[in-house]
Amino acid sequence: MSDSETTTTVPGPAGAGAVRAAEHQRAKNSERGPVLPTAVPWRAVIVFLVIALGGAWLVELPVWLSGEGLASPWFGPLTLAMMFTPTIAALVVVFWVHRAPSVPRWLGLWPLRPAGRTWLFIALGAVGFTVIPFAALLLGDAMGLIRLDLSGVSGVAAALAASGGQGADAATVVTITLLMLPIVTLVNCGATFGEELGWRGWLLPALRPLGTWAALLASGVIWGVWHAPVVLLGYNYGRTDVLGVLCMVVFCVLVGTVIGWLRLRSASVWPAVIAHAALNTAGSQFLIFVDASDLPADPWGSMLGWPGWILFAVIIVLLAVTGQFRKQPQPGLTLAESRA
Repeated sequence: MSDSETTTTVPGPAGAGAVRAAEHQRAKNSERGPVLPTAVPWRAVIVFLVIALGGAWLVELPVWLSGEGLASPWFGPLTLAMMFTPTIAALVVVFWVHRAPSVPRWLGLWPLRPAGRTWLFIALGAVGFTVIPFAALLLGDAMGLIRLDLSGVSGVAAALAASGGQGADAATVVTITLLMLPIVTLVNCGATFGEELGWRGWLLPALRPLGTWAALLASGVIWGVWHAPVVLLGYNYGRTDVLGVLCMVVFCVLVGTVIGWLRLRSASVWPAVIAHAALNTAGSQFLIFVDASDLPADPWGSMLGWPGWILFAVIIVLLAVTGQFRKQPQPGLTLAESRA
């Protein structure tokens, strides 16, 4: 038997015509954003977690059994496949465990109205999350955690020399890499959609009745723990112990709070998808500015470490003090009704 979502009725003046008008206005308002549940569907949450977390370990199992770790030829393809376990979990719960009145609105897929607001937050996510990884590098350099070479890009020159690319110009390679960032970000949206439809599309709204901050914190912790199958192989932090997972949890709570704000504020999952893609794209290219003498670079000098943690914490504080976390649909209401 599926969980059911309580629908909040909007009282109107007496009279059949007035009632029909109120219902029509409510239907029109409902297109402005997803209706959040009035209570956490705990059974659906548990099923979601079992599928998403268990699925991640199941997908990466061949890598663990190979004994090759990150060097396994299966690591890349299976890690890409792992990114779709949250979406599989979300689809299972919305269609077979907890069917929402409108699945597209719950997941933030549709409608994209008001279009201006949606596109504004998509642009904000794309630009902001492209800039943050590079800003974290500058902060890391200022903190003495990493050494950059912005003029000579010696790290790229050394990589070209090691690969036999004698005729290639390091500055040209860097320029092309930067120009390609928007295109690569759009390509990466396919993979980040696999995560975001689960984390911010379904799980965050499901936990929203706990309160905004509790939902953001809980979903961020879960997102961080989900990375354990790859983090424990030495991915991201170069550690194969629980400390690496704890570091990833901190990172995911901070990043997830900002991405979650985009999701709640826009009432759409698409800004979260593109923000996540931009972060992955720019974050994977940070080595182009690292000095050759500082390679391999310490992740603690990048967005994964203190510089990134500090920047995201500052952004969260700014959003909080300006009241941005309050501008979102309330449980049982649409965004338009929440503002009324």
